[in-house]
Amino acid sequence: MMSFSRILYRSFSSFPQPNSTTSIKSIANDLYKERSLECLVQKFKKYSELKRFRTRAGIYEDTVRKHAKAKCFRWIEEILEDQKKYEDISKEGFSIRLMSLYGKAGMFEHAHKVFDEMSDRNCRCTVLSLNALLGACVNSKKFVFVEGLFKALPKKLSIEPDLISYNTVIKAFCLMGSFDSAVLLLDEMEKKGLEPDLFTFNTLLNGLNAKGQVSDGEKIWELMQKKNVVPDIRSYNAKLLGLALDKKTKEAMELVEEMKTRGVKPNAFSFNALIKGYVIEGNLEEAKWWFDHMGEGESAPGKKTFEIVVPFVCEKGELELAFDLCKEIFKRKFLVDVSLLQLVVNTLVKESKMEEAKKLVQLGKRYSYCRYDLKLP
Repeated sequence: MMSFSRILYRSFSSFPQPNSTTSIKSIANDLYKERSLECLVQKFKKYSELKRFRTRAGIYEDTVRKHAKAKCFRWIEEILEDQKKYEDISKEGFSIRLMSLYGKAGMFEHAHKVFDEMSDRNCRCTVLSLNALLGACVNSKKFVFVEGLFKALPKKLSIEPDLISYNTVIKAFCLMGSFDSAVLLLDEMEKKGLEPDLFTFNTLLNGLNAKGQVSDGEKIWELMQKKNVVPDIRSYNAKLLGLALDKKTKEAMELVEEMKTRGVKPNAFSFNALIKGYVIEGNLEEAKWWFDHMGEGESAPGKKTFEIVVPFVCEKGELELAFDLCKEIFKRKFLVDVSLLQLVVNTLVKESKMEEAKKLVQLGKRYSYCRYDLKLP
């Protein structure tokens, strides 16, 4: 029997060697079609010898994302550390890309190492590098380190933080639930002559409203208007969610009408927030009405909509509707948690609707998109 290493050797030696005439499109197709992640690593390293390949950030992101999804972090390290042998690494932009890629893979320590090595390579370090490191820290969910880096590095490297720097730190504070610290940064920004932008306000609005701090969110909304920053769909959706969680569906409906008059088209998230509000209030009829009238395209019911509605209709005893919604989930190929479908099966059995329960179990086993191991209790 041929050894695995021998198979790999034959595989690596058989694929076409890149040269100046090899098109990037053919390289991208080759990498996309490669099913062996280990072979993909070797091919990627070989293709990296081409300078024009190393300018294709999208290919790098796709490859790292694929390995991160499979939790093959040592191969991500092998790919990215191999890039350091090229002269590109002496340029700030290439180091920034490596930091960003490591961050998206959740490998903050490696991103920090790239940052620390920049001085050894005589690589110029500007606020762009600071922002890349802060971004990698947030993407890696290492929120507790963000404030320390933000306070120490600008002084150490004589770098002045910019709007992106502050927005990244505000996002980290919001994700940590440290809203007071996030809001305080607005005053610091103003002292430095930096004006908060739409991203700043949306980050604060999302964080505060999602945690039910509606009154604080309203203060941010008022400040946003005072600064003449025009709200977009994300701004309105954040406010809608806050109103829904605060059981203020009447105000939420009025806000939807305001959106329409201002030319902001509600999307699925907008309607999900409204439906969530009616679910919290226990209003089945309104929840069903909005579900039926969501529309198509961006405003059509999505996976999240079904996750909100299905448990609610089960709770209210609308088992025929719950059964139909589950069949719709299969039809639309939504990947939901198995517990959602199992809840419906259990409720159907409890109410002696065995035929429907058995049907869902069978559908789960036959579902080619994702097998669900549903059981009859």
